[in-house]
Amino acid sequence: MAKHCILVPMDFTSVSDIALEHAFVVGKAFSSDILLLHIIGSKKEMPDARKRMEGLLERLGQAYPFSLRTAIRIGSIFEDIDDVAVEQDADLVIMGTHGLKGMQFITGGRSLRIVTNCSTPFIITQEKSIRESGYDDIVVPLDLHQDTKQKLSTVSEMAAYFKGRVHIISPAESDEFLQNQLLRNIEFAKEYLTQKKIEFTVKISGHSASAFVKDVIRYAAAIEADLISIMNLHEKSLMGILGQSYEQQIITNEAQVPVLVINPIETRVIRGSVFAQ
Repeated sequence: MAKHCILVPMDFTSVSDIALEHAFVVGKAFSSDILLLHIIGSKKEMPDARKRMEGLLERLGQAYPFSLRTAIRIGSIFEDIDDVAVEQDADLVIMGTHGLKGMQFITGGRSLRIVTNCSTPFIITQEKSIRESGYDDIVVPLDLHQDTKQKLSTVSEMAAYFKGRVHIISPAESDEFLQNQLLRNIEFAKEYLTQKKIEFTVKISGHSASAFVKDVIRYAAAIEADLISIMNLHEKSLMGILGQSYEQQIITNEAQVPVLVINPIETRVIRGSVFAQ
């Protein structure tokens, strides 16, 4: 069976170092190879890029117990991250972002564009380091979307590896039909996580629509969550009915909680599961 692989785009900033910290912890849990990718704009940048990547490997030394490789690509971050992920059969991309106000290489808005154009699952990190124990508390916004089962499958797999807890939060719905549909999704989630022997909690938000996103972020901050999980839905939208500004709120949340973006299974054929070994 093919080796699990994590791709980490590097721009030699502090946030890409944080992304690498996350990759080390996740990689150790899944016995993953790690590929460090640096994208440059022209051939003349290649000698300096090689020198920096060699220095990075030398600095890391024996810090990682599995294969640690580097790659340099001439191109665009918006296209080549996905291309390299597919070429290398990566199971996961872990990328650092500087938030909406950052002026460095990968800012929040650009991160959103990269993720929505990528067919590989993403974890987007900011400046918050990962615990040595990994992702102990994972917040899962649960809506009316049909890919609920796939989201729960991936999240429960992650939670099982880290012996973590899943915290489901759902929006308030005044419409009786939608409310019943949402309650069915919640009951399904409870049964599913119980079968998987994953510890979980369920919370109903006091708001619907746009205010729900703020509730998700506040809730994640209040419980000191390690990860928020959302779906990369069709029509280049991460959260379906919500607009792009809300997607950016989740990805660049002020609590700096990393965000796991799960892709619908039909967007890419993956070996067994998102985190197959």
